[in-house]
Amino acid sequence: MRSPTLARLRRTLLCAAVAASVVGTAAPATAAPATARSAPQLQEVMFVGNNWEGTADVIRSRGDFARIGRVNVVPDKDARLREIYANPVRLAYFLGIRETVGEGHDQFVDDMYSTPDGRAMVVSRPSFADVVSIDVTTGRVNWRFPVSGHRADHMAVSPDGTRVAVSASTSNTVHVLDIRTGQQVGSFATGAKPHENVFTRDGHIWNMSIGEVNTDLDAPWLDWTKGDRRITVVDAATFRQVKVIDMRQRLDAFGHREASDAVRPVAFTPDESKLYFQVSFFNGFYEYDVAADRITRVKTLPKNPGTSEDRTTWVNDSRHHGVSMNPSGTKLCVAGTMDDYATVVDRATLDNGPLVTAAKPYWATVSGDGRACVVSESGADRVTAIDFATGQKITSVAVGDHPQRVRLAHVPAGWTGPATR
Repeated sequence: MRSPTLARLRRTLLCAAVAASVVGTAAPATAAPATARSAPQLQEVMFVGNNWEGTADVIRSRGDFARIGRVNVVPDKDARLREIYANPVRLAYFLGIRETVGEGHDQFVDDMYSTPDGRAMVVSRPSFADVVSIDVTTGRVNWRFPVSGHRADHMAVSPDGTRVAVSASTSNTVHVLDIRTGQQVGSFATGAKPHENVFTRDGHIWNMSIGEVNTDLDAPWLDWTKGDRRITVVDAATFRQVKVIDMRQRLDAFGHREASDAVRPVAFTPDESKLYFQVSFFNGFYEYDVAADRITRVKTLPKNPGTSEDRTTWVNDSRHHGVSMNPSGTKLCVAGTMDDYATVVDRATLDNGPLVTAAKPYWATVSGDGRACVVSESGADRVTAIDFATGQKITSVAVGDHPQRVRLAHVPAGWTGPATR
């Protein structure tokens, strides 16, 4: 999944130029918003984004985690492709995403949330550089928001469910949208390649920028080539910058000068006093005291002896990618992506439980009842639930091609899929 060679880049640009000369005009980009209806009764579910397939599976949020339906998140695919192939610059980025971060595949869904009324799924689509709202009953696009730059990435939803923040990874910008209408209510600048976003209950948005992850300059002494990586904290109402946290300084002070400062997935404690975060290339995570503004502990997790130590073979500079915390704040669940396992860690002692075999687990989410950690196995096209109490596997459920993000959500009671399927 590494950056293309010079020859591959030349072929990409040549393809872009040739394709742009033979395609027609793009179709209109935006459908009309759904009309007002009485609020339906809702059922809690989980959305599973099948990135390479362009679908989202809807599974039960607890119990057997069975699949109850599927949504096509690229119903406008033909229109989007006409737009892209008519624009040589957009086509070059589209093909570049496929060859680099997409590991040879288009990236059709990165992140998803439901609207407060459960009628729509809001999806960020990296290869199409946009966010769309899709009616879960009809399968049609309600609205579309093209992000700045050429790629959309991780999202976060506000505590009241009315706004969604999305990282525009090539423009170093986070857009904040009204989740019902798709209208932008604000935006803010970030470090290089904004990635994870988190709304906190104290009225802030935290954004973690990861820098360049598609080069082969992965040796620790070349870490400085990865760009301006930092945590940007803004006021969630005004979008004004409150502070910037440079983890390079904190890691150095902790004695970990060789560690990358690219902060990946994170998990706050319930009182938001501690932040647990993963960084590029590391099999483990750090604990950060928010008030004291310093790293306080580190957990190094086991390496899989079968995992290559050649960093250039690791997906997007990850070693471990995905961390969540149970509602009581006593256990962490970690996706050991390149080491092919997931494990539960006791937060007090940092002792880890059994290593549950998983194929390239890419994300970790908490079940609706808070009893299980649910990880996406992108290498096996399934999601697996792990008991927080015992650390043992509960069940696995088959989903679509290359599942990544998994989010708690709501759909109308009795929903089984769009009526048009």
